[in-house]
Amino acid sequence: MEHPADDEPLGYPQHWEADILLRDGGTARIRPIVPADAERLVEFYALVSDQSKYFRFFAPYPRLSDKDVRRFTHHDFVDRVALAVVVRDRFIATVRYDRIDRDGRPSPDGTDAEVAFLVQDAHQGRGVASALLEHIAAVAQERGIRRFVAEVLPENRKMTKVFTDAGYVQKRSFADGVVHLEFDLEPTAASLAVMRGREHRAEARSVQRLLTPRSLAVIGVSRNEASAGRALLRAALASGFTGPVHAVNSRAPQGASVDGVPLHRSVLEVPGPVDLAVVAVPAESVPAVVADCGAHGVRGLVVVTAGYAETGPAGRDRQRALVRQARAAGMRVIGPNAFGLLSTAPEHPLNASLAPLLPAPGPFGVFCQSGAIGVALLEAVHRRGLGVSSFASVGNRADVSGNDLLQYWEEDPATEVLLLYLESFGNPRKFTRIARRLAAAKPIVVVKGARHTGSLPPGHAVPPTASGLNDATVDALFQQAGVVRVETITDLLDTGELLAGQPLPAGDRVAVVGNSDSLGLLTHDACLSAGLRPRPPVDLTTAATGEHFRVALETALADSTVDAVIAVAIPPLAGPGLLSAGERLLAADDPALGEGLLVAGETARRLGKPLLLTHLALGELSGVLRAADHPVPAYPAPERAVRALAHAVRYGAWRRTAESAEQTARVPELDRIDQLAARDLVERALTGPTAAAARTQPGGARFTLPAEQAAELLGHYGIEVQRALPAVAEAQAVRAAAALGYPVALKATAAHLRHRPDLGGVRLDLTDEDGLRRAHRELSALLGGAEGAGLVVQRMAPRGVDTVVGATVDPAVGAILSFGLAGAPAELLGDLAHRLIPATDQEVAAQVREVRAAPLLFGWRGAAPVDTGALEEVLLRVSQLVDDLPEVASVELEPVVVAPKGLTVLGAAVRVAPLPLRSDLGPRSMSTL
Repeated sequence: MEHPADDEPLGYPQHWEADILLRDGGTARIRPIVPADAERLVEFYALVSDQSKYFRFFAPYPRLSDKDVRRFTHHDFVDRVALAVVVRDRFIATVRYDRIDRDGRPSPDGTDAEVAFLVQDAHQGRGVASALLEHIAAVAQERGIRRFVAEVLPENRKMTKVFTDAGYVQKRSFADGVVHLEFDLEPTAASLAVMRGREHRAEARSVQRLLTPRSLAVIGVSRNEASAGRALLRAALASGFTGPVHAVNSRAPQGASVDGVPLHRSVLEVPGPVDLAVVAVPAESVPAVVADCGAHGVRGLVVVTAGYAETGPAGRDRQRALVRQARAAGMRVIGPNAFGLLSTAPEHPLNASLAPLLPAPGPFGVFCQSGAIGVALLEAVHRRGLGVSSFASVGNRADVSGNDLLQYWEEDPATEVLLLYLESFGNPRKFTRIARRLAAAKPIVVVKGARHTGSLPPGHAVPPTASGLNDATVDALFQQAGVVRVETITDLLDTGELLAGQPLPAGDRVAVVGNSDSLGLLTHDACLSAGLRPRPPVDLTTAATGEHFRVALETALADSTVDAVIAVAIPPLAGPGLLSAGERLLAADDPALGEGLLVAGETARRLGKPLLLTHLALGELSGVLRAADHPVPAYPAPERAVRALAHAVRYGAWRRTAESAEQTARVPELDRIDQLAARDLVERALTGPTAAAARTQPGGARFTLPAEQAAELLGHYGIEVQRALPAVAEAQAVRAAAALGYPVALKATAAHLRHRPDLGGVRLDLTDEDGLRRAHRELSALLGGAEGAGLVVQRMAPRGVDTVVGATVDPAVGAILSFGLAGAPAELLGDLAHRLIPATDQEVAAQVREVRAAPLLFGWRGAAPVDTGALEEVLLRVSQLVDDLPEVASVELEPVVVAPKGLTVLGAAVRVAPLPLRSDLGPRSMSTL
């Protein structure tokens, strides 16, 4: 149990607490050390070896004095801070910093701090110190510390490696027998890469531990044949699991057994270790079960029990408590309300799910949130004769999520294609980051629920989509991340089967060859509708034999102008009628149709071109083709075959672009950026009076910064907003124009008038006082008063093309950069281009050229081209701002007037919100729903 809230001293920074994953996949908690931890600290120190104590204090230090204990447990959380790593309510590591000046003396005004670590010997090598370094560095930055210094004995190579491998910019020197290290705390590309690499390995390892347990316990087994616990036990026994399987029922009679397995009353009675526990007891009994599992050293839980967040606020509280309790004991959780976990690895078969049978081994890693969809997916996979490498249906995904499985599947050689059914994203920024990297090697095929409603299933603690992105835009963003999005479960398997068994097409040119002119024409039309370029179908006639198919298909495959081939087949004719059902597979005089297709499939594989079949009434042929060593996917409708091929074509194009961009695209390092000042401004805004007032209003979690603050924030990222001065009174407008210099513009800025040029709320090119006064009177009369209209005066910008630059964080997709031309036509047509953040230089260059109105930027009808280079730089700066500062919920620059040389930002709005629960920035930590 964690320290009681009553023991928290004044000013205790609760937001520093975090659950973390260690290198071996185990969980732990990082939190500040408080006075109530004195006993824990003494107990921890007693288990540290003499050598480790010597490395920490540079002298023998067998025990802590009372004075030491007080010094190490009493902190001000500003100049003196200590954190501990806690597992099962015991310390396993500590870190401490003390603020100093440049001469090494304690100083409240210093921006340096001396840092020191101590890790119990039994836990060294688990990545504990590396995780602590990330968190203490983030804490120090928050408290205004910019640099750490550390003294390390030369023999303490492990600690030296922790510092040198962290990726920070550092200096190293040696004097008086001690290694002196100094390093700046500002994150670098290298330190972020190190952090994310460690996160990847830890999350992959944590899932691997769940999928490869050495022993298994099913908790909640009863004699009732229809009970969930009994079904789980039978499934585990039938899976061929190689380790011991134990059954637990708290009310079991002494000596009882079920299905040949002895019943224990508690997991604590189970002899030997238990790596994975499957929990199927009522929700009110789960806390006691989890406590027993933690005490017994269980590594992971699959909780099929319902009655959690899907039932409402009380259930959500139970769910949070479940996750906290499990993580505090070093366990990860699948669920609750989960269908379960499967692995078909020959050396580690596992069925820890409600599925009655373990699927056949295969190339697919399958993830879903819905148990019903999980059942449907497994049934469809079995019916098609396909197989999976592993499967997870995680229910409320309170802990283990799709992102964790992605990290594992990236490393798993048995997984070639990822099939996901998603209803929500817990951390969309992280999903798109992982997907971009993973899709470069393995296809990710996704069905996203609630395509049109945007609703979320009960139990998913994620806010609904807030940015109003239409679904076509979401599609485009998925494609940029390399994710293949499909419409239905059928499409999911159709596309996955093609991507798993066939080469990626090099282009969109398709040959259609078969024994039915009608089916060939339908396939040809479907290709055109899908945006492919089909050649005229080749009709072999219904008299075609298997050898005819082979020759025609190999000829088409060998054609350099063909990127993919679709074979079409109907049952052969026998006299005036069709063959009987039992004779449809092969004609009586030609038993080689399937053989001809398989031989052509080998040729396709050798040439690196996909071959697929669409057929009518030849279901038996599908089984023959799928059972081969190198299967040819077969589809009972041309539309299904073509949809799968079109997805493969687009994915192949993305892979080629991604491979090229990896060599040349970059997120450039921009000058005139002061991230620390920007972060300080945002933090002040979130704790200031504007934020307090906003929280009293509906939807007050997000609020718009005052115009001056927004301009200042953008200025810290090198984006200058044209100054606008209030012009409520006519005389005030005149004074403002005199201060700015003529010519000026007078415009309305009230929220209900912004972006409404149809209301005539702007007057441009005002060159003198008389014209300004006249314009002020006109707008005041037109808009119902100058104060309500929010009239302001701005200096005229050089003429150019009016554009809109924006960014928003969308819960369904992640951080998004948007660009379009200003004005009603673009707004009506939705003529915007989007990119995921952080955007590269190549991506923003393509983004500017992607909108349909882009010719206006490049000299349309003889006009002078505008400065698109300056425009691309602004897009990159906005991208970096939103990527650096997760508290920034949205940025809107409108209009951005792009002239032949340079540009002017005339309007800006920035919305901020408290740090998201699942930020993808900062030190590694697990989600807290």
